[in-house]
Amino acid sequence: MALADLLAQDAVMPALKANSKKQLLQEIAERAAKVTELPEREIFDVILQRERLGSTGVGNGIAIPHGKLSSLDTIVGVFARLENPVDFESLDDMPVDLVFLLLAPEGAGADHLKALSRIARVLRDADVVEKLRASTSASAIYTILAGSPSSNAA
Repeated sequence: MALADLLAQDAVMPALKANSKKQLLQEIAERAAKVTELPEREIFDVILQRERLGSTGVGNGIAIPHGKLSSLDTIVGVFARLENPVDFESLDDMPVDLVFLLLAPEGAGADHLKALSRIARVLRDADVVEKLRASTSASAIYTILAGSPSSNAA
């Protein structure tokens, strides 16, 4: 499962402005609602509920919020590069500036975990992260994510 299978170019937010974790999650839920045609509130509630279990801020300025929705029929991603990092209660206490939201159908099970693993692998690549932080256009960010060698590895 390559990241290009999860992420459409219109699901990339190259310069998101948010002042807090909650605002960031609201903004990314709004974009996810447009991409999935599901209610924004439903998406926001699912990812907020997941955050209450523990922060999805994985460190190094990266967060991978995720959730499952019964009304979704395919795994979908939304990527945001923040103009200014926000506190995300991350494992390393570093503010977050790169966010990859992953939404999956209720019964996605192993596919959901494979997609999370693939995203984490790509975002652990220091070269990819550096390029993402330096890019300001949705098309450039999409190309980096979709074309990353680790995004296509088995």
